Amino acid sequence: MIRLLAIASLLLGSCLPAAADQPCTAGAHARVWNSPLRPVAEADLRFLAVATDGPPDALLLVADRGEPLELAGSLRGGPPWSLAAGLPEAAVGDYRVEARRDGQVIACSSVSVAPSATAHTAAVPRPGNWDETAEAFYSAWVERLFDAPPDAAVSFPSLEPVLRDSDHNFLYNYLGMNEDRNLPATPDCADLPYTLRAYFAWKVGLPVQFRPCSRGSAQAPPRCGAPLVKTDFLRGLPPPSAFAGLQAQMADTVHSGTARGALEDAATDLYPVELSRQALRPGTVFADPYGHVLVLAQWVPQTPQRPGMLLAVDAQPDNSVTRKRFWEGTFLFADLPSAGPGFKAFRPLSRSAAGSFRAANNAELDGDSGHAGYSEEQSGMAPEDFYARMGKLINPSGLEPRQAYDATLDALVEQLETRVTSVANGDAYFRKNPAATIAMPEGAAIFETIGPWEDFSTPSRDLRLIIAMNVLAGLPQQIVRHPELFLLNDQSPETARTELARLHASRIRERSIHYLRSDGSSWEISVAEILARKPAFELAYNPNDCPEHRWGADPGSEEYRSCRRHAPAAQRARMERYRDWFRTAQRPPR
Repeated sequence: MIRLLAIASLLLGSCLPAAADQPCTAGAHARVWNSPLRPVAEADLRFLAVATDGPPDALLLVADRGEPLELAGSLRGGPPWSLAAGLPEAAVGDYRVEARRDGQVIACSSVSVAPSATAHTAAVPRPGNWDETAEAFYSAWVERLFDAPPDAAVSFPSLEPVLRDSDHNFLYNYLGMNEDRNLPATPDCADLPYTLRAYFAWKVGLPVQFRPCSRGSAQAPPRCGAPLVKTDFLRGLPPPSAFAGLQAQMADTVHSGTARGALEDAATDLYPVELSRQALRPGTVFADPYGHVLVLAQWVPQTPQRPGMLLAVDAQPDNSVTRKRFWEGTFLFADLPSAGPGFKAFRPLSRSAAGSFRAANNAELDGDSGHAGYSEEQSGMAPEDFYARMGKLINPSGLEPRQAYDATLDALVEQLETRVTSVANGDAYFRKNPAATIAMPEGAAIFETIGPWEDFSTPSRDLRLIIAMNVLAGLPQQIVRHPELFLLNDQSPETARTELARLHASRIRERSIHYLRSDGSSWEISVAEILARKPAFELAYNPNDCPEHRWGADPGSEEYRSCRRHAPAAQRARMERYRDWFRTAQRPPR
C-alpha cells in the first residue's frame, strides 16, 4: 500500500523532527481519522479520510523538513466518500496527515506516535456530538466493515468475526486495549443497527440513545417511551465491559417493533428519510412492516457491463449475519396501519447549552445540518411505486430485461442459500438434543416469540421466500406494467415479456442449491423444483420437522427416505390453520 522508497526514511530507528507548527484542523465537510487512537511505534497505523462534499483523491503524511509522503489508498463510497491508507511500523514522532482534493487540503489531522501507550500524555479527544463528520465517519465505517466484491456471498455466524477482522474494521483495537479480542457481539435483526451504532459510539466517544417501545397493534404502530441516553463513552477510554453492559441493556429493550414507529412520530429513535442517493447512506436502517430490520452497507454503481446494486446486512434469530441485495424479496414494503415502514436514520444527538443531550426532532432535520433530512415521502406510498422509485435509484439508466431477470434470479438464489444455513442450524440443534421437541407458539406469535422457536424456525424467512418466488415468476409481467424501468431497444413490452418468460423457463433449470439431509448426505434441488414446491413451503418452517420436509420433498420420494423427525400432530394442525398467511403472502396483523 505504501511507496516503499519514499517511506524508508520514516521507518528507520531514529526519531523524526516534529511536524511544522501549522494549523491542522478538520475541514467543513471532511475529516481525517487515525487508528489506533494513540499510536505507538513499530505498530501499524491506519488513516481514513471521510468527506461529504466529494471524494478526497490523496492522503499525505507530512513531517518537518521532510518531503510529503503520499500514501496509496483505497477509495469507497459517495456520499460519503472515504479514502483509507496504512503506515506499517510507524516511527516515533509528530506528523500531519492531509486529505487533499485537486491539490488542495480539505482536512488535516495531527498525529503523535509515542514509544509506548503509556508515553502518551495528551488528553484523549472524544467528539461528543453526532455532527456531520461523525455521521459520515459512521457511514464509511459500516461500508468498509462489510466490504467485499459485489457478487461475493458474505455470511458470518455472528457479528463477532466481523468486528474482529482488522482488515475491515477500521476501529479494531482503536482504544489500544486489545478490546476486540473476546468481545461478545451476537445481536438479532432488531438489535443489529443498535449494536453497530453503540460499538461505534464506544470507540469514537459519542452518546447513545434508545427507547422502550410497544409492539403496536393491528390498527396502530408501536409507540415509544422516554429515551434512555447513555453518555458513558464520552470520558476517557471506556473498557470493553462498558460496551458489553450497554449491549445487554439494549438487547433487553429493543425489539422488532422499535424501528416500526409511525413515520410522523418524533418520539422515536429513527426518523424517515427521502428516497435519494444522498440520504440512503451506509448505516441507514430499513424497517419492514412485519418487524424485520436491515442496515444499508454499500451502493454498487450501475455500469454498461453490470447492473447497479444496493447491498445491506441483516442478522437472524440464530445470530448469523448476512449481506443481501435490495429487491422485493428481501426488502418488504407495504402501507399498513400497524407500522411505519421504510428507510430511516438514527436521530442525531447533540449537547444543549445546559450540558444535557437530546435528539433532534423532525422539524430540526431539514437537511441543512449535514444530516439526512426528515421526509414523509414514504408515507402512504404504494409498494409498486416504492419499488419503481428504488429501481430508478439503483439503475438510473434502466436495465435490459435479461439483466433484470438475472439479477432477480441471483437474489432469489442468495435467499435460498441463506435458508440452507438456517435449516442446517435447526437440524444441528436436534443432533445435540435428540429427544427435544421445540414448543410452537399460538397464532401470529409464531413470527416473533423468543427461545429455540425463534432461533430455529423460519416463518418470517419463508414468508419472504414465497414473496421472492412470486417476484421472480412475475417479472415478465412487470415489463408490461412498468416499461419505463427497462431498456427495451424499440421492442414492445409484450414481445419482451414473451422472450423473458422463455428465458425464465430455461434458467430456473440451470440454477440450484444443495442442502444436507437428515443422514448428512447432500441433496441438490434446482430452482425449477423449488418453485414447483412453493405450496410445500407454506408448511416448511417448523424446526421439529426433518430437513427433507422443510425443503418440500415428496414423502414418497428417494429424497424424503432419510427423514426421521416430524412435528407433533397438534403443531401440524395449527400450521394448517395458519397456512393462508403463507398462501396469500400476507402476514397477520398483531
